[in-house]
Amino acid sequence: MSNKPIKQYRSGSMQGAIWLNETEKEGEKIEYKTASLRRSWKDKETGQWRDETINLKKSDMPRALVLLNKLQEKLLLSGDEKDE
Repeated sequence: MSNKPIKQYRSGSMQGAIWLNETEKEGEKIEYKTASLRRSWKDKETGQWRDETINLKKSDMPRALVLLNKLQEKLLLSGDEKDE
């Protein structure tokens, strides 16, 4: 297996990637795909680049999308116009 994603997407400081994984079950090799989201930023105190990553299974994605949509809805409807 390769350490490189099979597909990548980028939007600003966010990156999404699809990974090919493998496991062994009952003596048989099984391949499956997962996704990762990564956000990068420069630490203002140290000047070093930092990042955080979340890895998702295919079954996690619908729940993550629902949560992100709810969070976005709340933030956009809150009337607070202050952005980062």
